[in-house]
Amino acid sequence: ECPLCLLPQPPEAFPSLASCSHRSCQACLQQYLRIAVSESRVGVACPHCPAALQPADVHRLLPEPALRDKYEEFLLRRLLAADPSTRWCPAPDCSYAVIAYGCAECPRLTCGREGCGTEFCYHCRQLWHPDGPCSEAPLTSDLASPSAQLVYPEESANGETLVQVEAEDIKVCPRCSAFIMKINDGSCNRMNCTVCGCLFCWLCLQEISDVHFLSPSGCTFWGKRPWSRTRKILWQLGMVLGAPMVISLVAGIAVPVIIIGLPIYTGRKVLALGSLSSLSACQQCFSVTSGVLLSLFVSPIITAVTVGIGVPLMLTYVYGVVVLSLCR
Repeated sequence: ECPLCLLPQPPEAFPSLASCSHRSCQACLQQYLRIAVSESRVGVACPHCPAALQPADVHRLLPEPALRDKYEEFLLRRLLAADPSTRWCPAPDCSYAVIAYGCAECPRLTCGREGCGTEFCYHCRQLWHPDGPCSEAPLTSDLASPSAQLVYPEESANGETLVQVEAEDIKVCPRCSAFIMKINDGSCNRMNCTVCGCLFCWLCLQEISDVHFLSPSGCTFWGKRPWSRTRKILWQLGMVLGAPMVISLVAGIAVPVIIIGLPIYTGRKVLALGSLSSLSACQQCFSVTSGVLLSLFVSPIITAVTVGIGVPLMLTYVYGVVVLSLCR
């Protein structure tokens, strides 16, 4: 039975994958890959686990030559976008990549696509400007206006329904400049570009790590805009002044919880496991007593390690990262 469509299939309908041992029927895998490639998702994972499918398996399972060519193009674009020396031709309908190694001193680049030949700047990636400094030009005049709207027709019964997308709902990837749409409704701001795989913040459009939203940058996991400068400063001052009291309170609660809670949890766990086995009452009592005594011996060690590592880390963050950000 295929775990995706839940239909019985013969054994030969389940192709093997080089990335993992999971099996799905060929029809489901083909439909899954069609949708993924159509949505420009190049790093396609197995439907059952995070393991990335190998390009050879994708080529073997995709029946349409057009989708295979599209997949190859996306793979190439992702590879080029990850190279910091790649520059994309700004001419309309071109998107030709120029590998510009060591061109910082001589920033005038020329598109090598036949029939194009557009000259543009290595630094600002805009059309060549021999008489002026680099300036970051807007991507399009329509999207540059905050009040602009993109209207897409949506099929309906009466043909009168329209879907309006605000200009602020469309932004560009900071690495490859691919257009990305997200409804700005305050949902998760951690974005992943499907073209180049870049992780970036929707609020500040900067490439990020996993600690970006924990830093005093004003960007939050959820929200429509970063915190204001006043709010950031007040929050940072509150952290600096209130950190000793908060850390002491957390440590004061964590220490008794670990010391008392761990033996209780261990005893209940051992008792539950013993009731499922064929142990006698004396054996169960001995097992519970041994588990509780062992946890009583281990819990102070766990408490000391937790407090000894956690408290210095929190103090370092508050009086290192936060203070440094506040001084800026």
